[in-house]
Amino acid sequence: MGQIKSLDKHMDNLRIQFAGKPELLFHHAKLIVLVRREFDTHENYRRFRALWERESAFLRERSDLRWLVSAADTFADHDEDPLTRATAMMTSLLVNTIKVCETDRFIHGGESTVQKERIKRVNNGYRALFDGLTFINVGIDDTLRNMRWRLEPYFAHGPAGELAAEVFARLQEHDTAYSRLRALHHRQRNAWWD
Repeated sequence: MGQIKSLDKHMDNLRIQFAGKPELLFHHAKLIVLVRREFDTHENYRRFRALWERESAFLRERSDLRWLVSAADTFADHDEDPLTRATAMMTSLLVNTIKVCETDRFIHGGESTVQKERIKRVNNGYRALFDGLTFINVGIDDTLRNMRWRLEPYFAHGPAGELAAEVFARLQEHDTAYSRLRALHHRQRNAWWD
């Protein structure tokens, strides 16, 4: 669709996108657009922040990932608290990394079926990825569990943390690299999605 130059036209299109959905979701999106368009930025960010303080649970439950990431970007760009900004940026980085992986997988025609011989190769020592990095040991690795533990203090940091936790949980459910690895994971003590 490209960027719409007229703010009024943009709001009209936004209203159409949210037709039949709760008014609060439209209000949330409208505040994000106003902040992005630098329209009374300070006041509209204050309203956005207050909305998240009051309605975090509703916004997390009812917003799609697109608007959750837009909310995270808004926190990252405008909040005064450095920890809130960092938590929000982490959320945006996580989703954009998944978008890169899934776009790359799609445009290169990545196979959607598991190639069991490759799992055996990875789990039996063929671990080198590049520049010292290794593949995830499929089914038993603790890398993602440990990452999840490190994320927990951020997830507990106000609305931005709650938003980050929601986004992380959804990436475990949708068809992403996380959920595909989750489906192959069998060592329960290393589960990262609980």
